[in-house]
Amino acid sequence: MSTLMIFDTSYLYFRAFFGVPSSFRSPDGRPVNAVRGTLDFISRLVSQYSPDEVACAWDDDWRPGWRVDLIESYKAHRVVVVDGEQIEQVDDDLTVQVPLIREVLEATGIPIVGAAEHEADDVLASLARRHAGTSLVVTGDRDLFQLADDDTSVVYVARGVAKHELVTPAVLAEKYGLTPDRYVDFAVLRGDPSDGLPGVKGIGDKSAASLVNTYPTIEAMVAAAVDASSAMSPSMRSQLLADVDYLARAREVVTAVDSLDLPPIARGPVEVERLTALGEELGLGGSVPRIIEALG
Repeated sequence: MSTLMIFDTSYLYFRAFFGVPSSFRSPDGRPVNAVRGTLDFISRLVSQYSPDEVACAWDDDWRPGWRVDLIESYKAHRVVVVDGEQIEQVDDDLTVQVPLIREVLEATGIPIVGAAEHEADDVLASLARRHAGTSLVVTGDRDLFQLADDDTSVVYVARGVAKHELVTPAVLAEKYGLTPDRYVDFAVLRGDPSDGLPGVKGIGDKSAASLVNTYPTIEAMVAAAVDASSAMSPSMRSQLLADVDYLARAREVVTAVDSLDLPPIARGPVEVERLTALGEELGLGGSVPRIIEALG
């Protein structure tokens, strides 16, 4: 049974940009900390887990219109308008590195996979679901805990690659008292300010977990809130009924699409000469030999 490791590429390069010193520059002065960090993150995890296949999921659309139509605030705090076009607000020193990251990754032979009108989350979910084997989803986005099952684990790197946590159904049961198929409902109730999802006012992790463990669906929660004879507390009842419309729309936003028709992934050869040349041009130091060794 083969193991597929899939990287949430934008999460990795954002984390690298903010975690690796900005003093790392190319010989001509360009910032390269995110390039170096992304390569080193991938090298470390590939070396540790020795997957048979690897792929990098790409945000072809970081804020899909269909999700915004459902929840207008979705990632709205990250939007800036430039020449009449809404784009993601990103530090200039990171913006100039994204094409370099893609170029270097292409030279490694790792397939880069995106999908129109969908985020990397959807690509990760679709690749994991169709893989006939074990999947390791590398991300710092806890909403993707929904993907955990007997064949898929989440390599959760929000606290750093060196301190990552391998999230399995057993971990979710221990940490939240939840099964992965209920994680979306939990996330909807709790909300996620980093994605512009407010959640239900007054409901945090503890009360969200309690609701999910008490009721089989969000619809059942709402039905209990409407039913004056149910055992639900008056305060919880009023909190849920104040956000009924949000609950239905947010569930669709949070659920990762796992049915995308993606092309087969096939790892190409490591282009050692091209990588070495890029390493010298960009001043990537030991990051290039490390990725070559990890993928070799």
